[in-house]
Amino acid sequence: MRAIIALSLGILLASCASGGPPRQVIERWERAVANAPGAAQPSRIVATELGFARAAQEQGQWTATLDYAAPGAVLHGRNGPVDAATTLGRLRNPEQSAAWSTRTVVMSCDGALAVSQGRFMDAERKVGNYVTVWKRQSDGSYRWQYDVAGRDDPQPAPRVEPDIPEGAIVVEALDTIRGLVADCTRGREVPPPPALSLASEHPQNAILSRDGTLRWRWEHQPDGTKYVAVDFYSGGRWQTPLEEALTSPPEG
Repeated sequence: MRAIIALSLGILLASCASGGPPRQVIERWERAVANAPGAAQPSRIVATELGFARAAQEQGQWTATLDYAAPGAVLHGRNGPVDAATTLGRLRNPEQSAAWSTRTVVMSCDGALAVSQGRFMDAERKVGNYVTVWKRQSDGSYRWQYDVAGRDDPQPAPRVEPDIPEGAIVVEALDTIRGLVADCTRGREVPPPPALSLASEHPQNAILSRDGTLRWRWEHQPDGTKYVAVDFYSGGRWQTPLEEALTSPPEG
């Protein structure tokens, strides 16, 4: 099953400049997905990310990050994964929070595990990609379990705003979010995912969803590169819809 969710670019990407999507937008999303059929709903992750982004602007980035964290959540930083509660508990919120928007959501068949990927803009107005792993809690909400991000290198050229005549009517383009859900096998056993290479000097850490239909894996390389990938069972075979090699900004 594949879901395609179309959202207005003016809602998602305007958050980078205006402090996140309006609360009314988040509330509409929550009402829309409240009675959606099926356990695996990528739209629930999108709604959660919208709420998270808004909370970061209103409450402070690290406060919101901890509020949305699952027990034992880890941040993958320049030196490897660290405990989020311990690390962020020592930090003060930055004056300006980062802003971000979702591009892809991949979910296990049972909806218990999901991975989102998207774009961010930090306080220095540098842009890049992020990947977040979401785990469904006992109350049905989603909290993040793992998060990694890295700036584009090189950074894209500054965007040139078009010269719009006074009084013109502007219609925002639509930005498409991919929503991918692993196949439900209706009682049939899911074949195991491909074995990880043991020849690498930097073995990957892999976590399989409880229903066996989604696997996410990460690796921290000696040069500081943060590698993360997602495999899911779809179309009768294992596929890799997400794969990122992310770098940290230079120190100093």
